[in-house]
Amino acid sequence: MSSQFTQRRECRAAAFQYLYAWSVNQPANLGADLQLFFEHLEQPRDHYAFAEELIHGTLEHVAEIDGHIRSLAHNWEFDRVARIDLAILRLAMFEMLYRKDIPPVVSINEAIDLSKQFSTSDSKRFINGILDRMKDKLGRDARKPTTE
Repeated sequence: MSSQFTQRRECRAAAFQYLYAWSVNQPANLGADLQLFFEHLEQPRDHYAFAEELIHGTLEHVAEIDGHIRSLAHNWEFDRVARIDLAILRLAMFEMLYRKDIPPVVSINEAIDLSKQFSTSDSKRFINGILDRMKDKLGRDARKPTTE
């Protein structure tokens, strides 16, 4: 595993953890809340630059991302989606929709790995199903980054 791959994986885990905490208790001041969050992580804040990009991007587009999740979660009430799974889905959806430099299959695989690490055994299938449907709607090669 390359060090960039490892660092990106750590960043995704950190971004997921922040997004989960955010979904439970939205802070009045995002900047101050992020400062506090990054102070408690193992590495210095600049190590988590990718996590910070993911957090800001996901929160900036959270309403649209949630709309996609609602439409793709067949026979599932949005309010019943576990917050852990919702944080994982939001993160992966942000990457799939807005980070064309990341192949969708990478985002899906990383989301499934997060679900294995942090959620229930049933979550993996649920998350994979929704992200797979999203991938099919993107209209781009799921295995390659695109430059736009």
